[in-house]
Amino acid sequence: MSKRLIDRELRKRRLRREKLKKLREKFKEAKSEDEKKRILEKVSKISPSLKIEQFIASVK
Repeated sequence: MSKRLIDRELRKRRLRREKLKKLREKFKEAKSEDEKKRILEKVSKISPSLKIEQFIASVK
């Protein structure tokens, strides 16, 4: 793998982690079920391999 591809992949991972961190905070603050559902949909788009149960467990 070339240096450029490695850097690009690392950047993607870093951004994904940052986005998930922000969504965890929003999920904690969400009041309604509709808000929580929308956040979970975004999580599944950002990280398809992450299971919803794992995400919810990491929030608490």
